[in-house]
Formats: sequence, C-alpha cells, structure tokens
Amino acid sequence: MTGINDWIDNEVKTNDVILFMKGTPSFPQCGFSGQVVQILDYLGVDYKGVNVLTSDELRQGIKEYSQWPTIPQLYVKGEFVGGCDIIREMFQASELKGFFEENGVSTNQAAAANG
Repeated sequence: MTGINDWIDNEVKTNDVILFMKGTPSFPQCGFSGQVVQILDYLGVDYKGVNVLTSDELRQGIKEYSQWPTIPQLYVKGEFVGGCDIIREMFQASELKGFFEENGVSTNQAAAANG
C-alpha cells in the first residue's frame, strides 16, 4: 500500500489546493463532492480535483492517509482541511475565503483560468 500513499503524499505536497473527490470538478458523482466543487468555484480558487472512483486503492488509500473516513477531502498547502461539512461550515461562517488567503491561495480569479 505504500505506493499509493507515496503518490497521494506527492500530490498533496505539490498542489497548493487539491480535492480528492468522487467524480471530477466538471462532473461530480456525489452530492458532497459537488457541494465542495461549487464552493471552490464560487470562491474562484484554482485547485486540482482527483477522482477517487478511478481506483479502489486510491479510494481506500486517501482515507488511510488522512485518517478521515469520508470523501471529499480538501488539502491546502499540504494540510488536510476537512470534508464537505467542515468546508461548508467554514464557507457559511465566511471563514473559508480568509483561510485560503492566509495560506497564500488567491480567490475570485476568473473562472476561465481554471481551464
């Protein structure tokens, strides 16, 4: 299992913002992943989405990596932030935008830059 753990660790450390999710940012395949995508898109955060449905090893590996039982999982600057509930709560409390900015992640960029 170390191979997938090393891959996850590298992805988390080389992407400022990365979301491990079911589906893709353009086509989320679960409501919780979709909610986090909507919030990130609304804030204009540039992030990488990783579809855990492509591999059972990845889906299990990310849960072990974070010690967190559910997906989606959001990482910022190498740190685990949380899942859908935590992200939604931070967003509703107007804390999420500030959290990104404190971590040097710009928000409200043109959505077109996301490709």
